[in-house]
Amino acid sequence: MNLLGVLEGILFAVGDEGISLNTLCEVMDIDIAKAKELLKELQARYESDNFGIRVSYLGDSFKLTTKKEHKEYYQKLLGSKESQSLSDSALEVLAIVAYNQPITRILVDEMRGVASGQIMRKLCARGLIKITGKSKMPGRPNLYGTTSEFLDYFGLASIDDLPKVDNTVEIKDNDEETELFTSIYKEEDMETV
Repeated sequence: MNLLGVLEGILFAVGDEGISLNTLCEVMDIDIAKAKELLKELQARYESDNFGIRVSYLGDSFKLTTKKEHKEYYQKLLGSKESQSLSDSALEVLAIVAYNQPITRILVDEMRGVASGQIMRKLCARGLIKITGKSKMPGRPNLYGTTSEFLDYFGLASIDDLPKVDNTVEIKDNDEETELFTSIYKEEDMETV
């Protein structure tokens, strides 16, 4: 098995959360010396001008990051008209973060039922959400919250100005439900069939 390819896939999968050396060793079932060797080999490969990413060690974690020398292109992308509007998915993630902050990416994923890492990275890059700390959950995942840019984007003075959400659910009377059921689904008389 190509361990270098496995390492690259793991770094891609963990995204901006990154992965510690110890966790990497556990996941790949290798010792620290082998993990360091693979990391150095992958870093050397990415140093070539043919690649736009690099392996970085930030906040006690290894992660894939973009190269600083390409910064102007990323700024153009984030400043383009196409990237100014927010997709429905991005708005959904923003709403979840805004109403539940501080919140981990994992909890956002659970609430949405789909992976949200890429959308959250884009929202962080646009300055609408940011990492506000670390959770006390196992693995100490990042906690996310909204920013002042979020407030500006939506024209809010503070997070308290968000529209209130009614979490109550109206329960219908059982008789009403039964009548609806029997009125719609009447059995045909066997004699008329």
